[in-house]
Amino acid sequence: VAKMSAPTMEERKACWGARDEFWQCLDSHGDDASKCEKLRLSFEARCPQQWVKYFNKRRDFLKYKRKLETEGYHPPEAAGKS
Repeated sequence: VAKMSAPTMEERKACWGARDEFWQCLDSHGDDASKCEKLRLSFEARCPQQWVKYFNKRRDFLKYKRKLETEGYHPPEAAGKS
């Protein structure tokens, strides 16, 4: 059984750096992940799987939050009409 150990400071920095490079690539290519495949693989290789899941959810949340701040909240058209 493989023991989960906490990443070292160097491993955390490598993970965060790979995440930041991947996210910057996504930002500059309009979230076209196909243009950032090598960076995605590097990010997933350098970070624990649970971190990858967390960071992906966090990116989606931050994009949603930024959209709310710039555009405001617009309820879906179909809300309450069922």
